[in-house]
Amino acid sequence: MKIALIGYGKMGQMIEKVALARGHEIVSIVDLDNVQEIDSPGFASADVVIEFTRPGSAFGNCMRAFGRNKKVVSGTTGWMQTQKAEIERLCNEEGHTLFWSSNFSVGVAIFSAVNRYLAKIMNGFPQYDVELEEVHHMHKLDAPSGTAITLAEEVVNDLDRKDKWVKGYQRAADGTESGTNDVAPNELPITSIRCGEVPGIHSVIYNSEADKITITHDAHNRMGFALGAVLAAEYTKDHTGLLTTSDLFKF
Repeated sequence: MKIALIGYGKMGQMIEKVALARGHEIVSIVDLDNVQEIDSPGFASADVVIEFTRPGSAFGNCMRAFGRNKKVVSGTTGWMQTQKAEIERLCNEEGHTLFWSSNFSVGVAIFSAVNRYLAKIMNGFPQYDVELEEVHHMHKLDAPSGTAITLAEEVVNDLDRKDKWVKGYQRAADGTESGTNDVAPNELPITSIRCGEVPGIHSVIYNSEADKITITHDAHNRMGFALGAVLAAEYTKDHTGLLTTSDLFKF
């Protein structure tokens, strides 16, 4: 398969490595210093575009790729919530294809399935309250993380006593603290911590007077995310519309 990359930071470079190892060809790399590459013959030859950039750039990158009739896989977080209606229109009415996920890790897909199942079980045990915590490297711009929001939305959908998530305690990379997890009974707080070079840790915590149940996904590096993005590109090549990991992983 021929793949074009938009964004060549740490994730883009890891995706390139994984894609080449799986026998694919990188035909174009678009980054901040060569945005004109999107008009190149190499970009035009791509079967799928993989986009990992920044929240403020992702929607425009997708629009430029759509304008060249390209299918896109995007792993940039912090933008889909505000642009979802337009993306749905473009995919459903104008025939474009976007595979978007807040997290492409195969492990996170498994973790997400466990999260949904546990939330349903907890409908029978009201003595447990629930909160989420996510820890990421100091360079991450959005908080809560896209993955934490996705996990929280799953809990809200499956746990009757919660009807929305809210920002909870926040600790920025410079040590600044804000927010609180002391929220209304119907609210699900998300703690966000930024420190060091942590690839990503997500925990869903059920606490009662008697005990605590915690499920955690702890990423060791970016390899799992990169593999998932390439698997998504392989899937997207032969599918259309607005796609996500629930289409790729059937569990």
